[in-house]
Amino acid sequence: MKHEFKKFGDKVTRMYILLLFVMMVWGFNVSAIKVLVTNIDPILLTSVRIFAAGLGVLVIMHFMKILRWPTKKETLLIFYIAIFNVIVHHAFMALGLRLTSGVNTGLIVGLGPLLTMVLSTILLSKHVTIFKSLGFLLGFAGVIVTTLVGSGGLTGVSIGDLLVFISIAAQAFSFILISKLNPDLDPRLLTGYMLVLGSVFIFLLSLVVESNPGQIIRLFDAELGAVFLFSALLCTAFGHMVYNFAIRQVGPAESAIFINFNTFFALLGAALFLGESIRWYHLSGLVLIVCGVLIGTGAVEYMVQRRRSQTVEH
Repeated sequence: MKHEFKKFGDKVTRMYILLLFVMMVWGFNVSAIKVLVTNIDPILLTSVRIFAAGLGVLVIMHFMKILRWPTKKETLLIFYIAIFNVIVHHAFMALGLRLTSGVNTGLIVGLGPLLTMVLSTILLSKHVTIFKSLGFLLGFAGVIVTTLVGSGGLTGVSIGDLLVFISIAAQAFSFILISKLNPDLDPRLLTGYMLVLGSVFIFLLSLVVESNPGQIIRLFDAELGAVFLFSALLCTAFGHMVYNFAIRQVGPAESAIFINFNTFFALLGAALFLGESIRWYHLSGLVLIVCGVLIGTGAVEYMVQRRRSQTVEH
């Protein structure tokens, strides 16, 4: 029994380390996208980036011998989840970023874990302990400190804020769908099909709201192309593949709390790649985020229970 418990614990630990790495590349992806959207319209860029990521995932699945055509029922599930996980999330995020500030966006993105926790409680009947609730609140407090202190605060609620909120809410809901519907399709293969399918719809949207699809040839520039491949293959393809797999392994709420790290890694990436400064309040926010993740994922609760059981045994 102890051996089985230890084996499960090691598996969860490895998954948490992978999730932390995903949050790092997702955070750095903010700097990459900032460079890309200065040269290419954001929705067009998003469609091509997601399409390349989807193809990348499917190629990996081929070499892993997991690739197969989905059944009719699975195709409907892929489309249903992709509406929220890819189409609404990425399209509304791209539109919202045009109409609101980075500070407001960072704060709204920080609501993601809390929204996921609430939806898990309502739709999955998940029991949320006091420890986990405290963890989510600490993590959110860390996001607030990181984004608001020294930045001039919120600039007022705008239509852009609403669009970003819809984007984050749709993503949180998609995490619940992946867990609740539990399709037979491997979650990594599900990711590939969702990205390819969603990219087609986002491309059609770009033709409506943007005017020059030919500008995509700018990606043939060596430096811009390298940034694009980093964003598409490592951040989007690998990141979403691992994250959706983690949802099935450790649960949507436990996975979502790692999203709090996005804000810090985005700031770190801005300092490393865009020459921006990291201040004391960024580090203070990081401390709160780390405490929130340790408490919210159950790590602290597990250590407390383990210490109690050892005391009883002695």
